[in-house]
Amino acid sequence: MWFQQTLGLKARPRGFHLITDEIVSQLPALSQVQVGLLHLLLQHTSASLTLNENCDPSVRRDMESHFLSAVPDNAFYEHDDEGPDDMPAHIKSSSLGVSLILPVKQGHLLLGTWQGIWLGEHRNHGGSRRIIATLQGESL
Repeated sequence: MWFQQTLGLKARPRGFHLITDEIVSQLPALSQVQVGLLHLLLQHTSASLTLNENCDPSVRRDMESHFLSAVPDNAFYEHDDEGPDDMPAHIKSSSLGVSLILPVKQGHLLLGTWQGIWLGEHRNHGGSRRIIATLQGESL
């Protein structure tokens, strides 16, 4: 079985956001997969997807603090047409990546106990985001 769908994510403020439940709730086809893979592709160059801590929100705040320090808005960037947060957002997006491949078994993502899907919103006003979800697997 192959299934593909575009998922919509609401606009969020700059920072890291746990989106696992939002992803799963938009994928009813997930419940029909016995064994398979879910590929997620974020269709943006100024945000990212990553897999990390799903419980303590201080981890997401610390991650944002790290990236604000490592890739500051106020450094010199030649590409600055879209504002001072644009080029740093591209660097962060490339550093973390925009896709994930996740295992599926009996209709559920096989994430570790403390793992969740994060959206890294690297713009001050990034707007809504789109993810292409491609599910491949054996049906139940």
